[in-house]
Amino acid sequence: MKLATWNLNSIRAREDRLLRWLAAAGPDVVCLQELKVTEDAFPSDTLQALGYRATVHGQRTYNGVAILSRAEPEEVERGFGDGGDDLQARLVAARVGGVRVVSAYVPNGGEVGSDKWAYKLEWLRRLRAFLDRRFAKGDLVAVGGDMNVAPEARDVYDPPAWEKTVLFHPEARAALESVRAWGLVDGFRLHHQAPGFYTWWDYRMLAFPKNRGLRIDHVFLSEPLAAKCTSALIDRQERKGKQPSDHAPVIVDLDV
Repeated sequence: MKLATWNLNSIRAREDRLLRWLAAAGPDVVCLQELKVTEDAFPSDTLQALGYRATVHGQRTYNGVAILSRAEPEEVERGFGDGGDDLQARLVAARVGGVRVVSAYVPNGGEVGSDKWAYKLEWLRRLRAFLDRRFAKGDLVAVGGDMNVAPEARDVYDPPAWEKTVLFHPEARAALESVRAWGLVDGFRLHHQAPGFYTWWDYRMLAFPKNRGLRIDHVFLSEPLAAKCTSALIDRQERKGKQPSDHAPVIVDLDV
């Protein structure tokens, strides 16, 4: 199974690019984030023609997540299902084959100390609770998404400059580590240990050509699934060209 995650930063703006990428890369499962459309406006029929079923949890203008899969998705869940009042479409989960797939779009957090910051930390707490509630340690689980957190200094081009921001603040990193402590392994780091690998680059100040980025998009795998991960890559080519997303896809190969 080839599984990918990609923050499109608007399906309307990036639909043609997504279709070309699917045809070229041929993933079996894709976790998408920041769709910025409702389910009715999502191009499900077009994707169906390419052989993908679309499981969508959409929202007009903001947020929105989806799982694309060649196999029929089962046991679909939209949101945490924890009774919390939350109108932001940031999580969708489904079983695809024998793998439990979660597509997550963690809040950015705005500025440290703000209400949005508190929401981000609470959202990560709820994500950990969702994993505790829904899955067992022996399950094959993949959590893919824009986590809006760079875990370590090697994931940031200038750690001192970013340490006081919402993307690399110690509290955000600790909150993400609490999620991973459920029993999740960083699929990309299984195969690449060096610094300088990033998934997001600001549109401004030539950040991409200068490789001034952060690795904030991740595929986390439960330990039984991590044992089946044979390769991983960041598809930098999709950050190039006309009107790219500011994020690049992350792809892992799973021997399942």
